[in-house]
Amino acid sequence: MNKAKAGAFLLGAITLIYLFLMTNQAITLIQLDAPIAKVMGVALFGLPAVGVWAIIRELRFGLQVESLSKRIREEGAWPSFDLELRPSGRPVRASAQQVFTEYAALAEKNPDDWHSWFNLSLAYDAAGDSRRARAAMRTAVRQQAASQSS
Repeated sequence: MNKAKAGAFLLGAITLIYLFLMTNQAITLIQLDAPIAKVMGVALFGLPAVGVWAIIRELRFGLQVESLSKRIREEGAWPSFDLELRPSGRPVRASAQQVFTEYAALAEKNPDDWHSWFNLSLAYDAAGDSRRARAAMRTAVRQQAASQSS
């Protein structure tokens, strides 16, 4: 198991412990006679529900991305970015932008190809735009699932 996966499981476990404690607190508040305590107890049930949903959603997404990554490697189709790097190892913004533009054009030409969206996600990440990288990867995951079901 790699460090990122171990970290994700550790954070998930810590969050689940926290959510368990919040649920216990909610139950305690609901059992009190004060009406405001009961309202707060009911409201506290919402946090654990949202937390469990978020953990499941993110773990599922991570496993789907891992599956796509494995498949891309097996196909020998992992993209190689010719990036100019800073001494820190981060790409120079202009170099990353050039790579991003190239892969964005490919995704625009092939909007139904999950490989294009996967590669675009990696290009977004190289350009430092993690929000769009996740969105592109979610598109790749959805399209790959759709291509398997049809």
